Formats: sequence, structure tokens, C-alpha cells
Amino acid sequence: MSYQALYRVWRPQNFIDVVGQEHVTKTLQNALLQQKISHAYLFSGPRGTGKTSAAKILAKTINCEHAPVSEPCNECAACLGITNGTIPDVLEFDAASNSRVEEMRDVLDKVKFAPTAVNYKVYIIDEVHMLSISAFNALLKTLEEPPKHVIFILATTEPHKIPLTIISRCQRFDFRRITAGSIVNRMKLIVEETGVDCDERALQMIARAAEGGMRDALSLLDQAISYSQDRVTVEDALTVTGSVSQGFLNKLAHAFQEGDVASGLETLDELLFHGKDPARFIEDLILFYRDMLLYKTAPNLEESLERVMLDDEFRQMAETLPTGQIYQLIDMLNKTQQEMRWTNHPRIFLEVAVVKLCQMEVKQADHSEPGHIAQLVSRIEQLENELQHLKANGIAATAQDEAPKPQRAAQKSAKKVFQPAVGKINEVLKLATKNDLNLIKANWGEMRAGLLKSQAALLNDAEPIAASADAFIIKFKHEMICQMAMNRTDFLEAVIAALYKLTSKRYVILGVPEDQWPPIRESFLNSQHGGEGEISGPAKEEEPHITEAKKLFGEEFVEIVD
Repeated sequence: MSYQALYRVWRPQNFIDVVGQEHVTKTLQNALLQQKISHAYLFSGPRGTGKTSAAKILAKTINCEHAPVSEPCNECAACLGITNGTIPDVLEFDAASNSRVEEMRDVLDKVKFAPTAVNYKVYIIDEVHMLSISAFNALLKTLEEPPKHVIFILATTEPHKIPLTIISRCQRFDFRRITAGSIVNRMKLIVEETGVDCDERALQMIARAAEGGMRDALSLLDQAISYSQDRVTVEDALTVTGSVSQGFLNKLAHAFQEGDVASGLETLDELLFHGKDPARFIEDLILFYRDMLLYKTAPNLEESLERVMLDDEFRQMAETLPTGQIYQLIDMLNKTQQEMRWTNHPRIFLEVAVVKLCQMEVKQADHSEPGHIAQLVSRIEQLENELQHLKANGIAATAQDEAPKPQRAAQKSAKKVFQPAVGKINEVLKLATKNDLNLIKANWGEMRAGLLKSQAALLNDAEPIAASADAFIIKFKHEMICQMAMNRTDFLEAVIAALYKLTSKRYVILGVPEDQWPPIRESFLNSQHGGEGEISGPAKEEEPHITEAKKLFGEEFVEIVD
């Protein structure tokens, strides 16, 4: 075969050609110049972002005859041999097809031998997460203490499947998804070098369909060039990527806005007739309204738009469509997308969704709309005028007579606020010790396991915060839960009985809401030491590790944070 795919012809041969991964390439280049090369690297990230390419470039740069350098010369025998794959010291190992421990041992048996053609043996293990547990165990010891002449470079798209013992022995570099702008710039360079006539909007469409992968983008570009005649147009890009043209999306959006069911169904039939995938179509429609929402709320973030081109028709539609209606459209489309995943007839769900969207009633207008704010201001002015008129006619006295009623209602509601037993809490704090609290905490989980589910649920967001020999304080996150727990005698008795079985002590339980605990604690500290912030008595006992820290570093350098 004389023809090669674009992504193979234009595979990066220097670090500067690795697009969108400057945080990785700069770190590697600095390490190469300073000769601080690690024995193992882990490159992780989405597909088509340059992991294997960067690994090969790193292998060339390490073994370049002009080393130490930040870029391979690509002219010496070592660089050319590694590029062509003729140097046996640089081995690219595919873990996806060689996942068994036997293949891994066969490779590791040759690690101890010195390189024959270059300075370093480099093992590039691609898709390393596919190795079996036995293969990982075989790799582990060698990876921990390899010979000085060996470097391992592991590449993976799923780092969470790699054992932590392997990851901890590598320098990890996370490759990011490449932005659409960077992909477009790279494709422009390739198109100019190859002499292909291509519409810039088609390149943008391909870049967004690639979802951050340069290899996917170049494969789609290669396919679009083959599909097109003399020039790669937007329609060619849409056909290759399976996306829906913005004209169709605009037409559907108009049908939704005007409630035209016939026009919406006709547009949908035309799209499906042209072979568009229903799942891809509804995804495009969700992204269309997502971009409209972003453009409406943050028009300067044009780079964040994933699907649309900012033409006049789209801008006009975004200005007239309320934000609240966009929320409704996205919500209904998202529900339809979820339903389509579990059906054999996605077209039916699409047609039903189109009818619903055309007949959708717009909810109450968004309060952030300028017109709504003007209506509110006008209504407030009208009410103020009516109030002045009522006061002038002497009706204000009646309103004053009725004024105490809301106060009484407020007083009634205030009585419902939970009031912790501050006096008893202070008595517990005076006798509190760390050992008593640690005893409660040590048995806390086992105590909860012995309660009924309804009783244990009250302690989901609760924890003991102070304890003496015969009582302890529980802090509840929510005041309502605290009040409910402290008013239930069956709950208190169950907790006391469960702790008695574990500690042989019968405790008194006191509860306090989380928002009321800081002022109670601060008041107690102030009453004990005039605001010095220390608790006297047994609670002041200093823990051994704090005493040891003061001895090692000096008391003035140790800060104790509760």
C-alpha cells in the first residue's frame, strides 16, 4: 500500500508537534536537559491525545547522539532507527494482545541485558491496564528496581484499572483532551501542506465531532477528503461525522418556538430519511440548546460552544427565546435521550418528543428578564400609591391595631427553636477528658449497628464531641433532628443500653445543634479562663504526641488546632 492515513503521516516527531499537551512536553524537556530522567513514566489520558507519540519522542530524545537535548534531531542513526522501528532496544509492547504473564516474563527476562545499539533500553507498554494481575505482579519488581540502562513508559486510557503499587513507582503525566481550536490549527497546517482545498467551517465541524482526540479528527478529515470532490465543504463534514446541519436544527427550533407540529415532524422525517442516527441527532439538539444558553448568558465564551456556528439566524433566535424556556427544552430532550437508550424504536420517542416540544407551555417568565423587572417596578410604584391613599383616608390605624398579630406568631414560632441544656453541658465540659471521648468514639459504630434502623438514622449526621466519666454531648447537624432525638425516650434509652453493653457505663446523653455549639463552647472557655481559649480541669490533659512535638520543635513553633 502506497497510501498512508493522515494520522500516520503526520504523527508528531518532536515535542513541539504534540498539540495541546504543553504541561507534559515542557516538564519532559526540562528533565532531559537537566538529565533527571526517571526509570518509569505513566502516560494516561483519552484516546488520540498523543500518549504513544510522546513516548516514542521521549525514547528518541534520550538516545539521540546529541543528548542531552530538548528535541530529537531526527537525523542521527539512533533517531532514524527508532522512528523506523529497526532498533531492538526500543520495544513497543501491546498489552491488549499480550496480557498473559508468560509474555510479560519473556520481555522482562531480556531487561538485564545491556542495550546493543543505543544508550538506553526503552520499553513502551501500550494499554497497560489490559495486563492480568499476574503480569502486573511480574512487572512490579522489575519496575521497582530496574537496571540503570532501562526505562519503562506505560500508556493507558484507564488509569483507575492499574494497581496503585504500579502507579506509585512511576512519574504520572495526565494528557488532556485537545481543544477544538488547537485541532483546527493543526488541521489547517496539514491541509496547507497537502494542498487540499477545505472550508474552515468544515474543519471546525470535524474538530468538534472528534471530542478532543487529534487522531479521530485526522481520521475524519481523511474520510471527508475522500468523500468530497474538489473542496471539503460543511455538508461533506456533516455527512462524514453523522452530525445534523445547523440549518435543520434552526428549522426545528423555529417549529418548537412557533408550536408548528407539522413542520417539526416533516423536518424530523427528512433527517431520518437521510440516514441520520436518532441518538446522534438528539445529542446534537441538546448541544444546540446548550450552546444557545451559554451564548445568552456568557456571549464572550465563544470557544466554549460545541455545536453551533454563530450565524445571524442563531443570534436572533437566542435573543428572542427566554432562558426559562431553554431550561425546559433541555430537560425534556434529556429525558427523551434517557428513554431512547432502552427501546428498539427510538423514532417513536423522537416523534413524541417533537410533538411535546411544539405543544409545550412556557412556564412563568424568568425573573431575571429585563421586561419582567420593569413590570415589578411598575407594580411596586402602584402599590405605594395605593398605600399613601389609604393612609390619607385614616385607614392606617386599623393596620396598626393588627400589627401585634405577626409578632405573636413570630413568638410562637420562636418557641419551637430547640434549647440545649447549657448548664448541664457546661458541667460535662468541666469534667471532660480525651480518654472518655475516645472511649465513646471507639464504640460509636458498634453501638449504632445495635440500634433499630429508625433510631440509627437519627445519628447519620451526628457525632460525640465531649465526654466525661458519666455523660457525653452529641452534636447534630440539623436542629430539627436534634430536637426529635432528644424528645424520644425510646431512642435515648436504646443508646444508653447499647453503650452500657460495650463500656459497662450508664451515660447521660445531651444534645446540641451544630450551629449552637460554637457560642456555647466559646462562652464556657471565656468563663473558665477569661477568654484564653483553654479548658481547665481534666479536659486540659495534654496528649503525648503534642508533648513530643513541643520537645522536638519548641513550644513557640507548635500550633494546636482543635
